[in-house]
Amino acid sequence: KKHIARICDVVTDEDACLMGEVIRAANKIASERGIVEDGYRVVANCNEGAGQSVWHVHFHLLGGRKLGWPPG
Repeated sequence: KKHIARICDVVTDEDACLMGEVIRAANKIASERGIVEDGYRVVANCNEGAGQSVWHVHFHLLGGRKLGWPPG
């Protein structure tokens, strides 16, 4: 376990591997939820101006509906 407060704090090669594992987990969850074909989005907020209110790196998996662009 390692505490990383913000995605802009990810700086080591080990962190890069960890972030790759996060994307693999998101892909697995999206597949299990049946949202891969229609599409999904993986979001991480960085700092208050972007909506970060919990001070550890975490990701949001959005899908199961039409997602607009630009977001937010």
